[in-house]
Amino acid sequence: MGGVFLAGQMGWLRVALAAGSVQKGVHQLKGDVRINDAPAREGMDVKAGDVVVTGAASSVVFVTYKDAFLVRADSRIEAIGRSGEPFLTGLRVVTGALLSVFSPGERKTIHIPTATVGIRGTGIYIEVEPSRGYVCLCYGKAEITSTIDPTVRESLQTQYHDQPRYVMGEGAAEILVHAPVINHTDAELTMLEGLTGRRPPFLDSGGYSSGY
Repeated sequence: MGGVFLAGQMGWLRVALAAGSVQKGVHQLKGDVRINDAPAREGMDVKAGDVVVTGAASSVVFVTYKDAFLVRADSRIEAIGRSGEPFLTGLRVVTGALLSVFSPGERKTIHIPTATVGIRGTGIYIEVEPSRGYVCLCYGKAEITSTIDPTVRESLQTQYHDQPRYVMGEGAAEILVHAPVINHTDAELTMLEGLTGRRPPFLDSGGYSSGY
């Protein structure tokens, strides 16, 4: 799903990093992308309190502080933190899908309609569907807590897409359900980490094998 979006971008990224020209803000735009209802443009900052919306067949990559994000089509993402500041304490994924990489050691919270996900220095992919949410902790640590029943929670620690979960909505017989790896790639994670000067840990740990 994200491979077409990334075609030709890895070469650009290597050149930009070598030149020291990678900056915070919006990096890649495709289609209709709006920040606070204004058309997004490359270089535009995304700060706490901002709302990022993508239309059909649209996507955007942006960097805030030491974190990087790829927002898929038909998404609404709300940045959480002290209004106007670049440091985000979390995100709310109202609709759509989001791939994120976060700086190690800093706790953040991602909210979706069916769950809250507390994370610390992770790579994570989120999708929101009408009756459930999808969470793939690509690497790192996280705790998933159901918003339907907060007593249902699970702590995860993964190295390489080990434990994806569906978090089901109201009326489901089971709330936390094992899921496959879907709709995100290692190339995308490598690209996002590269924008912050990092490498995903699976490149150095020997866990990289299946070519997601």
